[in-house]
Order: sequence, then structure tokens, then C-alpha cells
Amino acid sequence: MQKEINKFLDYLSTVRNFSVHTVKNYKKDLEKFSAFYEAKKFTDLAAVSQSDIRDFVGIERRRGLSPRSIARLISCLKSFYRYLNLERIVMKNPILGISAPKSANLLPKAIDADLINQLLDFHPKEWIDYRDKAMAELIYSSGLRLSELCSLNISNLSLKDQSCRVVGKGNKMRDLPIGGMALKALESWMLKRTEVEINEPDALFINKMGNRLGARTVQERLKKLSVKQGVPYLHPHMLRHSFASHVLESSGDLRAVQELLGHANLSTTQIYTKLDFQHLAKVYDKAHPHAKKRT
Repeated sequence: MQKEINKFLDYLSTVRNFSVHTVKNYKKDLEKFSAFYEAKKFTDLAAVSQSDIRDFVGIERRRGLSPRSIARLISCLKSFYRYLNLERIVMKNPILGISAPKSANLLPKAIDADLINQLLDFHPKEWIDYRDKAMAELIYSSGLRLSELCSLNISNLSLKDQSCRVVGKGNKMRDLPIGGMALKALESWMLKRTEVEINEPDALFINKMGNRLGARTVQERLKKLSVKQGVPYLHPHMLRHSFASHVLESSGDLRAVQELLGHANLSTTQIYTKLDFQHLAKVYDKAHPHAKKRT
């Protein structure tokens, strides 16, 4: 089975252009399925029935997997068996008829602009501070995904045009404006960057070893910066969500926000209209004399 899993993951990366993050999660899901497969002493993927799939999903649910993770697990198995059908490794699809559980439509967390100003209002001292400020400013200024930030090369930047080119999901490129404060932070970082011995000269953001910065390090540095600035921990994606919410609140242009975020479907962007309504509802509750307390 491991041979089929490896070929499937390679297919997702090279043919379907799935993101590294998605492929990594699918690999974890299929490792769980492989352990189940071996525990059941299966020797043929075609022998797995719909009842077996339901048993597997039930086991994972009892282990505490969230509805959202269960939904991804089922989606992964559906993709896997579609691939097996395509390659004629199996002729039946045991995942057909199994639907994902409905999960709560959780709203992304947007941070008040004052808190973001508090996070970014500091004067860097060491080279690493210049880097961290440039990263945080750029995410908030341009709404980058964490993976997009880490994969940025110097060649993706045009400080003269105040723009950057990012490669998003599905290898789709988009050009984004860079705000004045982020531009200033990037210019300062580019000067300080030369103080580090560089192993990967193309990478815009590097670590102390001179290598391209990884996602986990960005998360850890933003956490330390939050503590230092007296701000509740801000995950990088919260800066992206805040960017979207604040631009939408000021402009009301949902289509423009969709393009800036790199969403393929407008429905994905529309969740930010709910965030905006939450803000309006709070203002209404405080200001209107006949407003009832919301429960």
C-alpha cells in the first residue's frame, strides 16, 4: 500500500499542483489509513469495503478528531480512491456514499487595528528584529499566506514599484501592492540582511544560519514579538485575516479583496462580510437606545 500512497502524493504535487501544506496533511491522513489497513490484515486495496471505511472514520472520531479534520480525512480518501480508479488499481470506490460531517462555519479572527499598531510599533535593534518587523509588516500590508511569505525571493520584490509577486495555491501568481510602512521595513531589512552569512541568496527572509526561513520559525518569532509588545499571541494567518477585514471595512470592495487574497472563489472571501457585520452589530448594540443585548 505504501507504494500506492507515495505515487498518489507525487501525483498531487506534480500533476494536481496541490500545496505542500495540503500534501503534508494528506500524507498524515493516509499514514493513519495505512495503519488501519495493516491492523485489519488486508493484502489488497480492492478488498476494503464501505463498512471498513466507516469503521476507520469512526475510530478516528473516537480518538478526538475534530469535525473539520474528519472532513479532510474523508476528502483525502475520496481523492486517493479516485486516483486508484484512474490508475485501474481498484475498480470499486468504497468511499462513495460516505459524506463528511457538517462543521461549524468558524469565522477567521481579525485583530483590532490598534493592537496591530501596538505589535508593530517598535524600533529594531538587532538584524533579527529588522527581519521580524519586515515580515509582520508585509503580511499585514499585503495579506500574504504564511507559505507565500516563506517562499518569497528577493526577485519577487519591486521596491521601486512598491509591489511583490507571490505564488499562491495552485501555482497561481498575483501581484500585490506594498504599503508605505511595510516598504520602509523591507528597505531597512535589505540593508541589515547583508550582515548575515547567506547560504540561500535568493531567499528574502533567512535565519541565522543563512538559510530560507521556515513556517514554524515565523510562527515562533511572531509569538515572541507578541509577548514583547504586550499583545495577545497573533498567528501569522490572523494578520492576513486582519488585512482582509480592514480593507473590506474601508472599501466595501469584496471582489478586490478576493483578488488580493488569491481566493479562487468569491464565496471564500464572503466570510469576511460576516466579520464586518459582527463589528457593525457591536457598534449598534452600544449606540442604539433600543438595542437588545445579543445572546
